[in-house]
Amino acid sequence: MGDQDLTEESGSEEQEDQEDQEDKSIHENGVHRFSQLSASVQAVVRIRQKYQALKKRRLEMSASQPAFSSPRTSPKIFTFDAQSVNSPPVFRKKKRRKRGKVLYPSDGYRKVLPDRERSRAKNCLFLLCIILFLQIYNAIENLDDHVLRYDLEGLEKVLKREVFGQQEVRDNLMEHLKDYLSTYVHSKPLVLSLHGPTGVGKSHLGRLLTQHFRYMVGERLVLQYFALHHCPSNDEVVSCAQSLSTLVSDMVTQAEDEEKIPVFIFDEVEHMPRPLLDTLHELIRSRHMNEYLNVIYILISNHGHEEITKFVLHNSSSSLAGDSRGHVSRELVPLLRHSLVKCHLLWKDAEILPLTLLEKSHVVQCFVDEMSREGFYPDLAHIEQLAGEISYYFVGGREFSRTGCKQVVAKVNLL
Repeated sequence: MGDQDLTEESGSEEQEDQEDQEDKSIHENGVHRFSQLSASVQAVVRIRQKYQALKKRRLEMSASQPAFSSPRTSPKIFTFDAQSVNSPPVFRKKKRRKRGKVLYPSDGYRKVLPDRERSRAKNCLFLLCIILFLQIYNAIENLDDHVLRYDLEGLEKVLKREVFGQQEVRDNLMEHLKDYLSTYVHSKPLVLSLHGPTGVGKSHLGRLLTQHFRYMVGERLVLQYFALHHCPSNDEVVSCAQSLSTLVSDMVTQAEDEEKIPVFIFDEVEHMPRPLLDTLHELIRSRHMNEYLNVIYILISNHGHEEITKFVLHNSSSSLAGDSRGHVSRELVPLLRHSLVKCHLLWKDAEILPLTLLEKSHVVQCFVDEMSREGFYPDLAHIEQLAGEISYYFVGGREFSRTGCKQVVAKVNLL
């Protein structure tokens, strides 16, 4: 019992000693912490005192400086935000935006992205272009068909073989016919007026045109009108005018049904009385029906032959020489039109084609052609003798026939 009580007392004493030691350590730690806190407070107080003393000293120095002295400026401090005023602006390069990379699946196959939907307007535009091309191509083919229907190439060959010394008129005539006959729809009729002195080939040219078009479009659509033959008496002028108007109207209506262009050739127009010219002028200027617009009128007369003769003789050294023949129509046509309009307004809208004087070489060709038709051997020496019997104008070393080829037929018939 006594031993047990001793051990319990010794254990309690040890426990009390441990508690005393713990209380002592806690007290020492608290004192240490308080000493550290007081040291930091003392440091802050000292710093504050120094700042107050420095501030007071600066105020005293600023008060002791004179008024005219410049105030002391604070030193400049470099910062990245502030920039000097005089420094040039800095241009920064605009960074390009990098395109995103196309990422493909891990299996290694590249998949084609679907195309954007095409606009239907492009398809319509392509279709419109194709239709337009086909229409143009069809129009060109139709032009060839119309020209082939009238066989203008054959007509040109005949005129080259039969008409002598009138190359410029022949070319202009064929050009007008090709332009007009290349299509069927027109805004006005074609009026061609052939003028020239006696014997230059006006009537012969009219007969060749009549024969050709009668063969190509039919006799019912071609009219060759002679004033002295169809209307010989002046007392019947009114009835002749009415019959002419009715005849032209019937032929125009028939040509419209057959989709062809009729041809009216009026020879010896200088002998047509005034009422007939008025009727013809009304038919040409008719605008009330479309079929009257698809017509060819060819007028043949010797009106203006004096102007043509004077012009050729006056310009014999240059107007008919070589390549300068083209200026004959440019200079002569205005003069002819001015004189023809005084006769009648019929020639105001007509295409005037002047036939010039024939030279001696052209008369020789007329003899050769006529003798070949009559079955005579064309002896050149004999032909030169016959051609020398015809009267000529001698101007500038050239010989122009006064009567053209008018006497050729009569002299060949005497052989």
